[in-house]
Amino acid sequence: MAQFEVEAFTLLALAIVAIVLRVVARWSIAGPKNFQLDDYLMPLAGVVYGLETGAAYCVGAWWMGLANNSMTDAQRLELSKHPDSQEYHLRVGGSKTQVLGWSLYTTLLWLLKACMAVFYGRLTAGLINMRMRVRIAYAMIGATYIAVICSILFGCHPMSKNWQIYPDPGNYCQPAVSKIDVYVTVTLNVATDIYLLSIPMPILFKARLPIREKLELLVLFSGGTFVMAAGILRCVLIVTAGANGASQAGSWACRETFVAVIIGNAPMIYPFLRRIAKRAGLYMTTHRTAHSQSYPLASTDDKNGNGGGGGGGKSFMGMSQASKKKRFRHPLSIPDTQWRDDSETTVAVAGEEEGDEMAMLSKKFNHTQGQYGMGVGTGGRMSVQRQMSLEAFRSDAGAAEAVITSGTHASPKGSSTLASSLDSIRDEELSGIKVVRETIVERRDV
Repeated sequence: MAQFEVEAFTLLALAIVAIVLRVVARWSIAGPKNFQLDDYLMPLAGVVYGLETGAAYCVGAWWMGLANNSMTDAQRLELSKHPDSQEYHLRVGGSKTQVLGWSLYTTLLWLLKACMAVFYGRLTAGLINMRMRVRIAYAMIGATYIAVICSILFGCHPMSKNWQIYPDPGNYCQPAVSKIDVYVTVTLNVATDIYLLSIPMPILFKARLPIREKLELLVLFSGGTFVMAAGILRCVLIVTAGANGASQAGSWACRETFVAVIIGNAPMIYPFLRRIAKRAGLYMTTHRTAHSQSYPLASTDDKNGNGGGGGGGKSFMGMSQASKKKRFRHPLSIPDTQWRDDSETTVAVAGEEEGDEMAMLSKKFNHTQGQYGMGVGTGGRMSVQRQMSLEAFRSDAGAAEAVITSGTHASPKGSSTLASSLDSIRDEELSGIKVVRETIVERRDV
């Protein structure tokens, strides 16, 4: 038993370290003001994990692995005549601890499932076809937790029968080996894990990432398969191991929940540790050649072989032609989503046909953002307000083009009047807007 104690508390210490690292990573990346629901649920899961480890320890250290199971009717009758005996006390106490242990075990697992669902909600934010799947995950986790906890607490009625010695209360009222607890828990546990795994896997398979990075992410997100395997093994031990099944089940419960805690925190810890390793020179990034994984908003003049001055129109034409070959798509090739380019500008992709137009407008918009009110919030509100600002910019660009066009066809006197009323900075901005508008018209004509 001493070996299990060392193992259980070692796993608990490692799990607490993982949770602390997760909090530090989220604090440094997002800041405490931007914490999400899972950032609060995970420390709560750490507290529940500590209680579960304590309950597993009590089963062996305090109650000697005994409960109200694995007894003949004669033994039950004889023990019931001595309610003050040590064995009676151990079996009653062990049975009560088993009920508590089952409750903590399921609460911890379902807290971790909720954390993963919230994380997947952030991961797939903006993907319309994934939004419903995440909502289904929330509903599924809530419904299955209620079902499991009800089977544990109300599967045997009244509650006191869970630690009854004589007469035999039946298998359903023997919490150490209760088949209703085993079958309901393992079935719903595996079902929810499979569904949660089905959320990120299609995205990872379609992701345009280097093989090594894709394999790293697949390993990272497929750790739930071990959690499922450990849960199934635990339930098999409970059903088949006889008198020692309760102690072995407690050991595997701690191992299963430990892996679940690590898997639940790994997606937040891994990028944080990788960034630290890169700064220390311990992590070698994948060499990127012509198939770059960055997604710039426009091609540079150098790539098109054009300089400033009169070559500006050709430069934008080259950018437009290059953009036909390389659409501005999400790295996962899924529409209606968001990403950040190298200049940290959020771009909302409405579709392939309007991608280049919006990209060019956004590129020009970055130079005039002070005029069009970029003091907006973050998240979805920033995307919506930025979209509205771009539409206002598009409208103002049309008005500016009309002014320039009328000035071009007017008399020389009118042209000189217009030139004198605008300063050099405004002239430069309007010229750039005209080039952008002409480029858009040319692309649509093509």
